Amino acid sequence: MTRLATIAGLLLLGLSAQIASAEIGTIDAVPAATLLVPYFEINLDPTDWTATLFSINNAAAEPAIAHVTLWTDLSVPTLDFNVFLTGYDVVTFNLRDLFTTGRLPQTSHVNTTISPRGIYSNTTNPVTGVGPGSTSCNDQLPLPALPALLLDHIRAAHTGQASPVIFGGLCSGVDHGDNVARGYITIDNVNFCSLQFPGETGYWISGGLGVGNNQNVLWGDMFYVNETENSAQGMTLVHVEASDDLGPADYTFYRRYSGGSDQREGLGNLFAARFLNGGAFDGGTDLVVWRDSKRSISPFSCALEAPNPFPLSANQIVVFDEAENPEVPPTSPFSPPIPGDLLIPFPWEANLTHVGGENFPVSFNFGWVYLNLDNNVAGSQVPFEPLLQNWVQVIHSANGRFSVGYDGIQLGNVTDPATAPDTLLPVCDGAPDPPGCS
Repeated sequence: MTRLATIAGLLLLGLSAQIASAEIGTIDAVPAATLLVPYFEINLDPTDWTATLFSINNAAAEPAIAHVTLWTDLSVPTLDFNVFLTGYDVVTFNLRDLFTTGRLPQTSHVNTTISPRGIYSNTTNPVTGVGPGSTSCNDQLPLPALPALLLDHIRAAHTGQASPVIFGGLCSGVDHGDNVARGYITIDNVNFCSLQFPGETGYWISGGLGVGNNQNVLWGDMFYVNETENSAQGMTLVHVEASDDLGPADYTFYRRYSGGSDQREGLGNLFAARFLNGGAFDGGTDLVVWRDSKRSISPFSCALEAPNPFPLSANQIVVFDEAENPEVPPTSPFSPPIPGDLLIPFPWEANLTHVGGENFPVSFNFGWVYLNLDNNVAGSQVPFEPLLQNWVQVIHSANGRFSVGYDGIQLGNVTDPATAPDTLLPVCDGAPDPPGCS
């Protein structure tokens, strides 16, 4: 081995022992115990190639198992499976492959031809026991192609149609009328292969002793690709760290299902996001917004567009132009909102909303939006009303010439409810007006 290779090996081994971490309650791109794909869409029309791609990476030398769950845009889980990661491994997904052919990435805990183990990769994880001895994976990995029944199920569920067999003829997502499959994905670091959903009993036990563990080693990225418009955007996944110090007093990521025993930090409630509609970016700006409905959602009658508490409203949205002139469209502090002339641009759990479009009209072509996405939810299973966790991504496009994507700016976080800000900007409405109004 060369001296350079020896140095590289020592650096990688040191990295395994000292994986970067950040302050809990400040979402940033560091290795985490849970990853979130906040929104995906796949156009099922074979002539319109729209897809979402993402990767799962292991930042440690020890092997890991990642548990992947697909959720509809109304947060009903539809499918889950497991992926084995060797040390420093990367596994890539093209969701179009899953929804059109049922094909999934091939990984194995015992077959090193399928999952090669590099020279810096350890055989077994000494904490979780994950490795060749993970007998829970024997009947699951490598993953076969999705059976036709399940393929039909996820296509129906994620396009807002009835799933006849799996959900007994009930619906689980919004029918947008365009044959585009939508939803979001969670990826958890787990102790063994399981086919439980994250909301089921035993999935979360404090200390990482259930299905899910508290090892912060997963990281990943994602791409929204639209070949029809000749555009793509790349972003990091949402990295959600675990901490043994979190519990029932905290608003954790899976709080509505776990009572806090998932011990994962919560996301943001206040955001800032730029918008551009002109000049180089004549395609305008879209906001990807993931939201927590704070309730376990079950399949529902297809006679409904969506069950309560949808649509989700927001406490306040303020739109600024580049000269700091604001407009404050009316919103509702409650979900579901009382019917009326209200702005409801992000009504579901997983949203793609065009700034200046029908659901989010604005008077300015350039500026930024202040988003207080807190909201009181009817029947909330999260006891910290009106706090509500969310995530925001920004996409600027130039009508098929180029596009860019990045995370919105997080101004507040819900993890510690006692200190989480719920700031409303003053409104010039004469009752009385704050300084600066004219």
